[in-house]
Amino acid sequence: MNTPETPETPETRHAPDGRERTFAALPAARSGPFARSWWGQAWLKALEDTALDGAQLRLGRRHARAGAVGAVSVRPGRITAIVQDPDHTRYRADVLLQQLSAAEWDRLLDLVADRAGHIAALLDRDMPPHLVEDAAAAGIGLLPSIGDMESECGCEAWDHCAHSAALCYQLARLLDQDPFVLLLLRGRGEHELLDDLQARSAARAGMPADADAGPVAPAAGVPAVEAYAARDILPPLPAPPPPVEAPGAAPALGGGTPPAPGVDVAALEFLIRDTAARARLLLADALADRHADTSPVPALTPAQDAVRLAGTGPEAAVAERLAAGSGRDARGLALAVRAWELGGTAGLAVLGEEWTPDPAALARATGRLAAAWEEDEPRPLLRATGNRWTVVGGDAQLRYGRDGRWWPYRKERGRWAPAGPATDDPAGALAGLSAAD
Repeated sequence: MNTPETPETPETRHAPDGRERTFAALPAARSGPFARSWWGQAWLKALEDTALDGAQLRLGRRHARAGAVGAVSVRPGRITAIVQDPDHTRYRADVLLQQLSAAEWDRLLDLVADRAGHIAALLDRDMPPHLVEDAAAAGIGLLPSIGDMESECGCEAWDHCAHSAALCYQLARLLDQDPFVLLLLRGRGEHELLDDLQARSAARAGMPADADAGPVAPAAGVPAVEAYAARDILPPLPAPPPPVEAPGAAPALGGGTPPAPGVDVAALEFLIRDTAARARLLLADALADRHADTSPVPALTPAQDAVRLAGTGPEAAVAERLAAGSGRDARGLALAVRAWELGGTAGLAVLGEEWTPDPAALARATGRLAAAWEEDEPRPLLRATGNRWTVVGGDAQLRYGRDGRWWPYRKERGRWAPAGPATDDPAGALAGLSAAD
């Protein structure tokens, strides 16, 4: 049996797992039957046998013909759409259909896999009558019958109203084009079904299930026109959580039971406290008005995070572990914490990295140094090594960052230590060192 021709071909949006499809609103249909396929007509017969109010069915047909049904979302056991009355009042309508059980699906898929003609017909977007008859003989009702279709509507009607009826008539047009819509309503998406059928057919033939590439998964992403069409039937976003004034108290992990070998209780308690504090800061940032316009912060490396943790004031034993984890001794960790506090990851990079600027960057740096002091102003004598300019005969140094800023350093007990935040003015950075001295 060939798939009946239909004048409409609405584009669909597939959820990544194939268990939801959204069809763009169909155009008005001024004449002709809503269903041309025998399975689409069976769908409408179930509706007409179930509904108690014929006037509501007639009104629903008029709504559907007028194009008053918006985008249609199909999920296992439920179809949803927004339907608009002639006075432009809009209602969300849902029609519910019982899903097949796992055992029923297992029997049905075995039936289909045993007959190649069934698979070929489905791939041709056809629902062969023999498939429905074989399923019925196995106690599986593929097509709905009287009383199978329940409705929910924002107009609060207790029976099928004009809005749910309009949705059913519209779905009949979609069923004409693709019987997999009915199978999705019964609980299984197209790709899930075809993958299962492929595996069963391969098992019967004694072949590996991946011998053929099988159905191609849908492309990732959603076209904007389809996302816009589905805007009215998606549930609203949940309300944001309330802000947290202070992080919760960390639990005590002692309790008299000795820890397992290698477990540092003090370190774990410290990490729990830090995690709670960071979670509070992340939540506050997410709730801030500027959050949508702020780029995400890059993740820290373990060595960088060890320095950040050391800056929160851990106990001595924990600080020793953090120093070892960052590849530093205790004094080196203290200098790294100072660099972190002055400039974050950029400050840490300037502390630990010595590099040679390329000719263009070097020209910019030397030009900035030349213009930093007035002609009648005393100019320090600087010796350049890579990205570092050291005051000759002094304990001051300027480090040139990859971002073009200058970082002041001072020699303390034989090691260079960060002495201030970055600045665009090298003369100001050195002047700040002299004022601090």
